[in-house]
Amino acid sequence: MEKLPVMREDELLTKVQDGRYVLFFTAGWCPDCQAIKPAMPAIEQEFSDYHFYQVDRDENIDLAADLNIFGIPSFVAYCDGKEIGRFVSKDRKTKQQVEDFLRNLK
Repeated sequence: MEKLPVMREDELLTKVQDGRYVLFFTAGWCPDCQAIKPAMPAIEQEFSDYHFYQVDRDENIDLAADLNIFGIPSFVAYCDGKEIGRFVSKDRKTKQQVEDFLRNLK
């Protein structure tokens, strides 16, 4: 999974304007984030029509605030520059929950 560099919201929208993307908001100190990380390669493989970006919430604090990401781990999906879904909370997420979220995207 590619790590998203520090950027502003307008730069992000340019980056995700063509195709399907999932942003995975995380932080090194977050135990719930560390719990889902081992499942991410399998999730990426299953949903290979999406490009996944890992977003360090602490490095991208302004972007997280602009996108109303106040709990991690969280996921935000885009298709051709438009947000198509979000799974945002401070709660631990299971592999099944993330897969269900991605399957239900339009």
